[in-house]
Amino acid sequence: MTPARPSPTDAAATWADDARVGGSDYAPPLWLRSPHVQTVLASSPWRRRHGAERLAATGAVTTEHLVDGGDGVRLHGLHSVLPGAAPRGLALLLHGWEGSTESSYMRLTAACMLERGFEVFRLNFRDHGGSHHLNEAIFHSNRIDEVVHAAVDVARRFPSGPMVAAGYSLGGNFALRLGLRAPAAGLQLAGVAAVCPVIDPARTMLYMERGHRLYLRHFERTWRASLRRKRELFPQQHTFDDATLKLGMRELTDWLVHAHTDFGSIDRYFDGYSIAGDRLAALQVPADILMAADDPVIPLDEFHALALPGHARVELSRWGGHCGFLLDARLDGFAEGWVTARLATHADAARESGIRTRLAAAIHANPTGA
Repeated sequence: MTPARPSPTDAAATWADDARVGGSDYAPPLWLRSPHVQTVLASSPWRRRHGAERLAATGAVTTEHLVDGGDGVRLHGLHSVLPGAAPRGLALLLHGWEGSTESSYMRLTAACMLERGFEVFRLNFRDHGGSHHLNEAIFHSNRIDEVVHAAVDVARRFPSGPMVAAGYSLGGNFALRLGLRAPAAGLQLAGVAAVCPVIDPARTMLYMERGHRLYLRHFERTWRASLRRKRELFPQQHTFDDATLKLGMRELTDWLVHAHTDFGSIDRYFDGYSIAGDRLAALQVPADILMAADDPVIPLDEFHALALPGHARVELSRWGGHCGFLLDARLDGFAEGWVTARLATHADAARESGIRTRLAAAIHANPTGA
């Protein structure tokens, strides 16, 4: 069955009485209300340049780091901090599939967080952002363990206060899974935010196959280039031929699953990183999700079926495309400000809770005040 594509108006009306779902304040000008215009402009060279300029204007000092992903895995990232100021907290940012630390939304979110007094760490997933040489094995979407391990390493290196995390698209999926695993990993995470996250990968694949082919072709092209780079760097380990690289998205994914994972089937692989249904019900970390009803990549109805705890919430916008939410001709974005506001709220709440806890402990230790 083809995943439903309800209109933005119908979706908003359907969810009007759902306490877990709120309406977004985002309202673009008329010329930006096409989901395809939103999605294409969001990843355009003009917006990447705007992100670079906005980040540079903060005056932040940015340094490169290799962080520990466990079991010998090394991941690359960029740490940014405003000189001469005590950070309000630490924000970990995760990009989407075939994005990087230099994606426009990563730069713009970093700039917003820095302007609010946070230090920021932008993490590259394995084989993203030119980091293919760091690890022999190929990236796939079930490599959550190394991202959790890296997050713990980042928190250890930069213990500036409450840690929060955010991600876009596949990065949003990783951010929510990071929130699920944080308590067991000993990671004190104050909150997470996700923009247009992948919920059910199997349905997302179908949605792209039956939708506008532009997006499927884009991901096929960028993934093939990534795999080609991996083969150039590790020719003895990666001997796949050009015929493999010409496979379509589904067939190439099936090859990846059988050649480079232990899942055995594409269905089990997709299920491995799905967060659909009640999988987020165990979230102990406050979470906010922003979704556009007209997203041409992620099926909307998956969000309505989510079983969320009381401290997790979806905000639905009529417009926005896939990780777009553009505001004007400068290509400023609503989503980056939304992420910053939500994460700042969670960080402030965690800080206040910590102060109350320490005060209560001090009173308990010395009830007379002597």
